[in-house]
Amino acid sequence: MSQQLRAIVEDDFQAVNQYVIDQLYSEVELVESIGHYIVEAGGKRMRPLLVLLAAKSCGIEDNKHIPMAAVIEFIHTATLLHDDVVDMSTLRRGRPTVNAEWNNPSSVLVGDFIYSRAFQVLVRIGSLRIMEIIADTTNKIAEGEVLQLLAKSNPESSEADYMRVIENKTAILFKAAAECGAILAGADVAVSNRLGRFGMHIGTAFQLIDDVLDYRGDTEALGKNVGDDLAEGKPTLPLLYAMANCGPDDVTLVKQSLAAETVSPEQLQNVIKIVVDSGALDYTQSLAEAQAAESRACLAELPASGYRDSLMAMVDFAINRNS
Repeated sequence: MSQQLRAIVEDDFQAVNQYVIDQLYSEVELVESIGHYIVEAGGKRMRPLLVLLAAKSCGIEDNKHIPMAAVIEFIHTATLLHDDVVDMSTLRRGRPTVNAEWNNPSSVLVGDFIYSRAFQVLVRIGSLRIMEIIADTTNKIAEGEVLQLLAKSNPESSEADYMRVIENKTAILFKAAAECGAILAGADVAVSNRLGRFGMHIGTAFQLIDDVLDYRGDTEALGKNVGDDLAEGKPTLPLLYAMANCGPDDVTLVKQSLAAETVSPEQLQNVIKIVVDSGALDYTQSLAEAQAAESRACLAELPASGYRDSLMAMVDFAINRNS
């Protein structure tokens, strides 16, 4: 499905991939090795695709959206490298994480390199407004990571706490991608703001579905271990909803599992059953669909085009995917 989404910008998409590879050059061999390891793992590339489609839907006439899409991908990649160290993850996109394949220090430091390379590219793009958006975005992402850390193993976290985490940690980069694509195309403020809101809503929906799939998916399709969020002590919305809507014995079991240093396969299956039986996955799915509806509304005033159609299709993909 992601290939169908990008078909209309396939040449630009391939140009972004080549630009990313070209910009991973370093005189330090380990930096290049890890950088290429991450890029070769693939991924949906939803965020850079969003830059391309937003820019094209607003009639961009030059090629500045290519390096801009690479900047967004670099920032996302750097956050993944850091996340996997914080979460002690061992599997991503169906392969060992960098921290598992190499070590934690290498993962952190190469993440720093990729972050700084993103800002080098931003300087070349030369838009002070875009630099401001990306600086604010990366700051918010860092705050989201800290908020998630503070919520770790905390069963008293609220739905509002959770939404704040995913808006800062995930949705904000989708927002920046769409908004910056529009700005580079010379769109007026109302249009770039509307596309920014589109990005925020689709990014929120995307993360909500991620949290559903953590309990409903399978390891092969996801490219990561099912139940990782629980194993990492993350009180995501399905877990919070389940605790608010199940019996006292089940609440105790969920809290114990959330606080445990390791979760056994049996515990995981018991918690998954509690989550499913509570209606938590349906509830989380419904919130994702509400966010999707908001994102579609943000596109209503864009001129009709194949690019706008692809943005609409991206919304459907975000909430109907299985990985």
